[in-house]
Amino acid sequence: MKKFFTLLLVVLLVSSMSAAAFAQGGWLSNLLGDNEKEDDGLIKVGFLLKTMQEERYIKDRDAFIEKANELGADEVIFDSANNDENIQLSKFENMLTQGADVIVLQPVNTGTASNMVKMAHDSGVAVVNYDSLIMNSDVDVFLTQNSWAVGELQGQAMVKWFKEHRGEVKGNVILLRGQPGDSNANAFSQGVLDTVAEYDGLNLVVDQSHEGWSPDLAMATVENALTKYNNNIDAVVANNSGLASGAVRALEAQGMADSDKVFVAGSDADLLNIRYIAQGKQTVEIFKKIKPLAYKSAEVAVSLAKNPDKKIEDVINIDRYVNNGQTDVPTVITPIVVVNKDNIEETVVAAGYHDAADIFQDEE
Repeated sequence: MKKFFTLLLVVLLVSSMSAAAFAQGGWLSNLLGDNEKEDDGLIKVGFLLKTMQEERYIKDRDAFIEKANELGADEVIFDSANNDENIQLSKFENMLTQGADVIVLQPVNTGTASNMVKMAHDSGVAVVNYDSLIMNSDVDVFLTQNSWAVGELQGQAMVKWFKEHRGEVKGNVILLRGQPGDSNANAFSQGVLDTVAEYDGLNLVVDQSHEGWSPDLAMATVENALTKYNNNIDAVVANNSGLASGAVRALEAQGMADSDKVFVAGSDADLLNIRYIAQGKQTVEIFKKIKPLAYKSAEVAVSLAKNPDKKIEDVINIDRYVNNGQTDVPTVITPIVVVNKDNIEETVVAAGYHDAADIFQDEE
């Protein structure tokens, strides 16, 4: 009996030591366990965006590649998916085949992208979640602008507009959401919903999602609302710049694209929308500063690729943990700011995001 307990103690001790060693391993060994991964000695990072439809994504791509190369990446594998999750899956698999060490992924479908995370982890590849949170997955790290504040800032600007232009916070509101079920679309929208709920006088007459974040579908949504409510629409709040531009086009057709008549808010600060603000056709945009997000994502990706023997928390500074339905994901947050007609020069121009000549060209 004594020998049995001695043996049991040894087994438990060895098991405990093995578990501790595993827990203390780097991110790569935590993915692979006892398996091994071939190392070609090169630092390869993939950057896979959901689309290049919006103008901002050119800036995401260029800033990411610039910073990754500056930090010592031997190869940056870039691609986009035309807002098609099947295309994205194919391109993700191709990045794995090309030997990416880390893939930075902006998912088309935040609900199903967990399959790609599992695929990458099985191959010993870390996934840096870019911009939109992948749900129900053990994704390695999440980088985003302060998505939770987008709708709050839009809502605050809307309330201020109502007080200044209507004398009271009372009127009909349209909420234009992006891709159905998208985690960012939900996060952006929540602040708007909270604002509407806070003021009894605000009536949310339309709350509509749009496949592929389509500006044309958003335009149709606003056109239908204008018809149904006999042009009695006071505010349109959109999850991104493209959706807001669709709203402005619909309002233009009715002679209502005037920020004194209808409040319009977007998010991304695309050049067209900043022009609309300068022209008085749109009220505000949320400037989600692209360079800090792209630069930080490149920094995280290259750092992970260079340090597979370290824990993620030892490689990067975590701002908070965000639950995605499966786990608390280490998260890094970059800043956002409201752009209106009075601060264009101090925001998007000062940041080098747009040139003043391009914004104000129609006013010359």
